[in-house]
Amino acid sequence: MRLRLLMRRLTVSAPRMAVRSALPWPLRWAMLAIVAGFCAAIALWAFEFGKDIAGLDKGNKSQLEHVQQENAALLAQVGVLKDERNKAQSIADTADTLLTAGKVTQEKLSELNRQLQADNQRLKSDLGFFERLIPASGVTGLSIRGLQADLQKTGELKWQVLIIQSDKNPVEFKGRLELTFVGTENGRPWTGPLPGGPQAVQLGQYGRLEGLFALPPNVKVSSLTAKVLEGQSVRAVQTLKL
Repeated sequence: MRLRLLMRRLTVSAPRMAVRSALPWPLRWAMLAIVAGFCAAIALWAFEFGKDIAGLDKGNKSQLEHVQQENAALLAQVGVLKDERNKAQSIADTADTLLTAGKVTQEKLSELNRQLQADNQRLKSDLGFFERLIPASGVTGLSIRGLQADLQKTGELKWQVLIIQSDKNPVEFKGRLELTFVGTENGRPWTGPLPGGPQAVQLGQYGRLEGLFALPPNVKVSSLTAKVLEGQSVRAVQTLKL
């Protein structure tokens, strides 16, 4: 019997038994974590020790300080450039303001110049008008003292007639003014009166009549004749060459 048991234990089919300590699993994980942390600490210490030996950490610090210095220098340059830009913008704004004021002043001066030219022309016209009112020596009765015609930009002919009675305290005159325009149309002789016919004239010492005459196409006026009529008689006549 004992021999069978001994032989049974020596064979492959003999039962096996393992004796293990009953350690809780949280403690097992804690021990593993402690071991892993210890290994990581050793590895980090070895890495830092290697960096110190190779001098890599010192180079990084010097490079970092150099980069920080360059960054500070760049920030200072940016500040200077901003100040210069603000000054340039202020100067540009001032120049724009002065340019706008100069343009406004120039426009006002141009308008004033045009107004002065118009006033000068009007004064010259009035001066010529009053000069023609001065009685001529040896001339009495009714006469045409001024006949003018100017071609306008619109293609119309502006005419003006000044009629005067040289007598002192003359009787009021009532009559008609007849205008005749003479020229050429496409190279052929042409004559044209006022569209509405002779104009009525009523004056004491003097009278000024004026108007616009629309020229037909292709017509060039060479002269203008003015006649002052009283009934069927001609009291004054004058011709103006253009």
